[in-house]
Amino acid sequence: MSASINMQAYSDALVVLGTAGIIIPMVHAWGLNPVLGWLGAGVLLGPLGLGSFIQEAPFLYWFTVVDPSHISGFADLGVVFLLFLIGLELSYERLIAMRRLVFGLGGLQVLVTAAIIAIIVKWLGYSSVVAAILGGCLALSSTAIVLEVLSRQNRLRTSSGIASFSVLLAQDLAVIPILIFVSILGVHGGSVIETAQNAIVHALAAIAIIIFVGRAFLRPLFRQVARTKSRDLFIAATLFVIVGTGVVAALANLSMALGAFIAGVMLAETEYRHAIETVIEPVKGLLLGMFFFTVGMGIDFRELLHWPIWLPACVVGLIALKAAVLIPLARAFGVPWAAAIETGLLMGPGGEFAFVGITLAASLGVINRDASSFSLALTSLTMALIPLLSILANRITPLIVKPRPVNPALAAEPQPQTRHAIVVGYGRVGRLVCEMLEKNGVPYTAVDNDTAAVTQGRAVGHSVYYGNAINPPFLKACGVMEASAVVVTIHVQPMIDDIVEEVRRLRPDVPIISRARDEGHARHLYTIGVTDAVPVVTEASFQLAESTLLSLGLPVDAVEKTIQTRRAQVRAELQPHAMAARPPIASTVPAERTEVV
Repeated sequence: MSASINMQAYSDALVVLGTAGIIIPMVHAWGLNPVLGWLGAGVLLGPLGLGSFIQEAPFLYWFTVVDPSHISGFADLGVVFLLFLIGLELSYERLIAMRRLVFGLGGLQVLVTAAIIAIIVKWLGYSSVVAAILGGCLALSSTAIVLEVLSRQNRLRTSSGIASFSVLLAQDLAVIPILIFVSILGVHGGSVIETAQNAIVHALAAIAIIIFVGRAFLRPLFRQVARTKSRDLFIAATLFVIVGTGVVAALANLSMALGAFIAGVMLAETEYRHAIETVIEPVKGLLLGMFFFTVGMGIDFRELLHWPIWLPACVVGLIALKAAVLIPLARAFGVPWAAAIETGLLMGPGGEFAFVGITLAASLGVINRDASSFSLALTSLTMALIPLLSILANRITPLIVKPRPVNPALAAEPQPQTRHAIVVGYGRVGRLVCEMLEKNGVPYTAVDNDTAAVTQGRAVGHSVYYGNAINPPFLKACGVMEASAVVVTIHVQPMIDDIVEEVRRLRPDVPIISRARDEGHARHLYTIGVTDAVPVVTEASFQLAESTLLSLGLPVDAVEKTIQTRRAQVRAELQPHAMAARPPIASTVPAERTEVV
């Protein structure tokens, strides 16, 4: 019996690996989105597809998944790894900067959408409890599929990407009270208030433990592992952190993905972020593909045959309703029309956490089998449409939103140059750097994403161009592969980190000179690959000391020599310390990411 169960598990694993190794490359060769390939394979090879004909055709046993539980655990880890990598892309400062969209736009989307769906379900004759649960669960969207689609298009940092991520983050946070609410309704006996209080206390305690342990031990842990210069140990430590934080969150009835997300945010503040991200990316791709496969397995076409009109109507209705709620809300929060429309369409389908909430409610007897089966089929079908909705949004947006007249200054493309300097940021500091370069006959290309600054600079004949210096194609267009130096003059620390890491990935040998806030920030910049960091606070102190000494009548040459000597001492103190802290493991991982999904 045991051997039979093991063989079944192995055969199910072979089906998924065969999908990854055979079907997905074929889908990619046909120019289709791999997410659709995983979903389609799940529909076709799952127990509700060809697997339902095993009795009539026993040979299908080796080509279909017989028991979804054999791969569901690994599939769930795909979402956990995705949220961890998303956390790595963020930082505490970024989260604070996004709080208006997360808690404003995202919070309102969840509340308004859940209320409207609950009213409709109640109107259809279901109880208030069922209406509330379905309203909350169906208000959620698919974090895994939406972010994967946007990531593949390199659009996570666009207006659509930022708005979508903000809403999805708010929804992930809303999962906590939704699951607590469902659990409370399923409690038979005992105090509801006491149960709620215990659940909230456990949730807050778990988050506090993750943050405390992370702050205290994550950086020392990875520093110790990095000193071994072992790639295997580095991977093991990373997996331990991801799964460990997820388990702590799960023990408090939170989602494992939320725990991993918090760990990712904390590691985003360390010098090991890029190495961790590169190591985890291939593993995440396969696990996330397995998740999409399990979503496809959940699509029961028998429900479609049972409700041939009602189910498709609800699919269209759910997407239209959620889009109709989110688009005006996004516009109210300043999101451009094109991004608001795309975000509305991408957020329209259901999400993976709806499976968790509805399945939990059904297991506790709060929702009957017919309602849960229909709701799960509705969620699965809408999720399968997300890649197509992304294509639809890109097609219809230009037809609905008339493009504004193109500003010639912003449409200008960088001119090919060699042995030039790339100046990132054309503010007060950037303009001064460009003037010094021009006076000394050094060619330069300045870039900025401030339309007013670019327009003003080009009006006076400066070589400044509009664009995002984090975007690899734009950096290559600016000649980063031929540049002699890259100068970063902006002051936003997370953006400086992203620019430095992207430039260093493209050109490991190019000198990078970056503005820093203070000596601590300069020390951090050295650890991520900056050639020279200039602390603004320290430089201001030097200028103040120089003016003071000159005003006291000291000779100019003596003052300049004193300042230069002290400046060299500060640089010498910062660089060796920072270089010693740089993770050796970072050089052992491939620069290019390998994706399976």
